[in-house]
Amino acid sequence: MLGWRPLPATAVTAVLLVWVFSCNHGEARIDFANMTALQKHAEFFDRDKDGIITPSEMFEGYVAIGCDVEYARATAASVSAGVGAITSPVDAPLPHLSIYVEFIHKAMHGSDTGAYDAKGRFVPEKFEEIFTKHAKVGPDALTSMEIEEMILANRDPVDPQSWAAPEKEWGLIYKLASDNEGFLHKDSARGIYDGSVFYKLEEQRTSSRSDM
Repeated sequence: MLGWRPLPATAVTAVLLVWVFSCNHGEARIDFANMTALQKHAEFFDRDKDGIITPSEMFEGYVAIGCDVEYARATAASVSAGVGAITSPVDAPLPHLSIYVEFIHKAMHGSDTGAYDAKGRFVPEKFEEIFTKHAKVGPDALTSMEIEEMILANRDPVDPQSWAAPEKEWGLIYKLASDNEGFLHKDSARGIYDGSVFYKLEEQRTSSRSDM
């Protein structure tokens, strides 16, 4: 998910404990029929579809797409701590660790591809630029090296705090969604922006477990 900064291990534990003992949250208003692409991206992690992503739902979502438990726990805590306060309305109860899908655009970070506009709407031209500029081995897929080149090209030199988020986001999706030959295909990359790739990854994981 979206911009975040890694937390020390002790802070991860503290975040989770705070949430466990303060698990009430307010009500959310979200028009599921007219969500932006960014809201759809985040909505996968809203497991009960109430418009609010709790730390435990975030953890469950990361596990669902194939992340190991330790990674999922640490990342859920980091994202919740970093994004919860930014997206929580003023009347939301403390602590602000839950993420409100309605306001997810407030948590957008710099050094990105520009494929979301300021409101979180998908910008097709910017998405196409990812491939016209960086897909050199094949026109409709990216190698790990091409992804790294793209990330470096998009870095905002005056906003170094935004550099980590794209590395983590693209690194994770490449690890989970690239094919056996090391290519992240265009349809999978497109699915990052509206969250559809997450549902595919969850379905694949569920299917593989049922075949065991």
